[in-house]
This record gives sequence, C-alpha cells and structure tokens, in this order.
Amino acid sequence: MSAQARVGLVFGFGIGAGVAVQGRINGALGARLEDGIAAATISFATGLLALAVVFAVSARQRDGMRQVRRALSDGALRPWQLLGGLCGAFFVACQGLTVAAIGVTAFTVATVAGQLLSSLVVDRLGLGPSGRTPVTAVRLAGAALGVVAVLIAGSGNTGATDGGLSVPEALRGTPTALLIVLPALAGIGLAWQQAVNGKVGAVGGSLSAAMVNFCVGLVALLVLAAVVTAATGGPAEFPAEPWLYLGGLIGVAFIALAALTVRWIGVLLLGLTSVAGQLLVSVILDVLAPTSAGLSVTAVIGCVLTLIAVAVATRSQS
Repeated sequence: MSAQARVGLVFGFGIGAGVAVQGRINGALGARLEDGIAAATISFATGLLALAVVFAVSARQRDGMRQVRRALSDGALRPWQLLGGLCGAFFVACQGLTVAAIGVTAFTVATVAGQLLSSLVVDRLGLGPSGRTPVTAVRLAGAALGVVAVLIAGSGNTGATDGGLSVPEALRGTPTALLIVLPALAGIGLAWQQAVNGKVGAVGGSLSAAMVNFCVGLVALLVLAAVVTAATGGPAEFPAEPWLYLGGLIGVAFIALAALTVRWIGVLLLGLTSVAGQLLVSVILDVLAPTSAGLSVTAVIGCVLTLIAVAVATRSQS
C-alpha cells in the first residue's frame, strides 16, 4: 500500500469522527429548535458562509471554480455530478430529525450499513474518480453483515422518546425501527455524494467540491424549510450557545477532505475507514453525553457487528 493510501486511511478515520460529532451537534440543535429541517438549513448556511469567506480572499480557490465551470461547459463534468449536495442535505436533515431520538450510535450504524451497500454499487459502476472496482463475495458478505447490524441496533427501543425528538408532531411516537430507515437511506446517498464530489474535486480542488455541495444542498433545504415553516410556523426562538452552530464548519472540513481522499482510496475503502472513527466517537458521545435515547445494549452489539463487517470487507483491499 502506498504512502498516499496510508494517509488516506488516517484521513478517513478523521472524516468519520467529524461525521459523528456533527451528528450530535445538529441533533442537539434540531431538538432545541424542535425542527430538524431548520437545524440542517442552519448547518448548511453556516458552512456556505465560511466557504464564501475563503473564496473571497483566495484567488486560487476562485480559479478552481472557474475550472469546474469550464469542465461543465466542455462536457468533462456532467450536470448530475454537481448534485452531491442533495444527498448531503438529506444526510444533515436526518441528523437533525433523528439523532436526538435514536442516539448517535444507532444513527451511525444505520448510516454505515447504507453506505456499505451503496459503495459496492458506486465503485462497481466507476462513478468515483478512482475508477471501477469489482463486486466480490467478500465485499458482499461485509455489506450484508452491516445490514444485520442495522436491524439489531434498531431493535433496542420500541419507540422514540418525545423529549428530544425534533420531527413533526405527527411523527412523534414513531417506532425506532422505522426512524432508523432515514439514516440508512442517508448512508446510501452518502456514498454517491462522495463519488461525485470526488469527480468535482479532481477538476477544481476539494474546496470547490465543497462549495458546489453546500450551494446545491442549501437551495434544497431552503425550499424544504419554507414548506415546513408555512405549515408549522417555524422555530419560536434560537438557542444562544455558539457550539450548536458549529455543525456547518465541521461539514465543510469533512466534505472537502472526503473529496480529496476518495481519489486516493476509492469510495468503499473511504467508507470503511471512516466507520472506525464514526463508531468510536459515537459510542464515546453516547456514554459521556447521552441523548434521550441513551446507549442500548443492542446499539453496542450493532456497532460490534459493523466493525466485523468492516474487517470482512477490508480483506478485499489486501
């Protein structure tokens, strides 16, 4: 394995840790606002604001965006490859909607399982910048074990608790087994997002990929937030704690880092290495600062099975 690939593994771990921390922050903000969509919109808006400052002072980054526009005009990039932000928006919305109800660990396990399954397809189709990677029996076994882990992780609670739940009133009391489907779907989209962002990053740089991602995602969330606000009136007040608004900055960091790393190690291996960081930090957060869902035994079992799934699937990379 090359030195670049080893660095990619370390970056993958850091990306996973960032996802877990962002999940706790956005989940907490969604619970405080009682509106997970509003929390996701704020997260994307603060991330885009930070990127706008960087692009305003950096001619190099502005040149990267010009290269992206040129590649789009020349056909080197397709319009659909700029839509990774839609999956990012859905992922962050799921954080705000479900983390307070099901806990960081269960959210992570569900996301990981969806990401493993989707990564197999994405790598097989060659949608990422690293080219095609065949689907093997070992990879399939790892992905299947990840799905089993999701089912076990979601079986520990019979229903979501109202105390921290930030979904609409009509969804309160929804069984955890149903709520956990949302992060699983978000994980499926996450692999595709990493692939297309990697394509954009290969043309204009990782921050250009992050800028496109946040612009597209914010537009989608603003439309959704407008619909929710028209129906419910929106949040009554916004919390004053600054840390609740750091999710967007963390998102910029791991989106840009993922756009770079995926070119070195591929979509599946990026997903696998980030799993370790997600699981470790998720369990630590649920132990040190538990949500209303707490940390169930089945969630821990699901984590262990997911780690085994990672170990199984990683054998195909050796």
